Amino acid sequence: MSEVERHTGEVEGLPVGWRSAPFEGTPVLYLHGVLGSSLLWTPFLEATGGLALDLPGSGASVKAGTFPYSIAAFDGFIERFLDWRGIDSVKLVMHDFGAAGLAFAQRAGGRVESIVLINALALFEGHQWDRLARIWRTPVLGELWMGCLSPRLLRRALREWNAEPLPERDLRQAYKELDFGTQRATLRLYRSVRPGTLAAAGAHLGEIDAPALIVWGERDPVNPIAAAERYAQALGGESELMVLADAGHWPWLESQAVIPAVATFLARN
Repeated sequence: MSEVERHTGEVEGLPVGWRSAPFEGTPVLYLHGVLGSSLLWTPFLEATGGLALDLPGSGASVKAGTFPYSIAAFDGFIERFLDWRGIDSVKLVMHDFGAAGLAFAQRAGGRVESIVLINALALFEGHQWDRLARIWRTPVLGELWMGCLSPRLLRRALREWNAEPLPERDLRQAYKELDFGTQRATLRLYRSVRPGTLAAAGAHLGEIDAPALIVWGERDPVNPIAAAERYAQALGGESELMVLADAGHWPWLESQAVIPAVATFLARN
């Protein structure tokens, strides 16, 4: 089991945080979604090595009110981070809004050797937002929700995201990381998605010819299973689909099969 280390720095004047574990060859780059940071990927890093980036608005990365929190901005941030670290190519593992990494993969396909999607945001037309996302996307209502945030409110909001309630340790960590900067960034990120934004962000998925593993908790109300099937059809490389019937939005918290499957796929590719 590899030891995971915490890092901070600056990329073009913007704070950046990430975690890493020793690796050989092409590194894995883990990209988290909302209600999380690079900390979520710790058990994966222990198994595979690589790097896990705090995306803007999360962890130790930039939370300034002037940053344009959006899929396009995340795409650019990922590229600047890799260039700054001198990393030419990666294996991408993405969860939820970490699917912004697919925007990078479409622009710089030669730098992406393989892809793992875990209950990722659907970059297709017709995405249906879940109840909590609709609250966050609504001005004033989203701010009121964030202003009333407590562990109890968060527990109630997330009770259907997984097949089983989110473990108390993970719930407390998600609450702890929702400081004011992250709250503001989350609202702006959700509101940056306008009609056509998701479809435009995934318009050239067929040009990504890297092999892909698509892991999906079938009981996820945030990113339904239909998105997994669309990704399997849309990506240009060979795709494997792993569906977990009794798991939800964070399937590795409910199935011990997820991390070994991801590690095996990454080692094979």
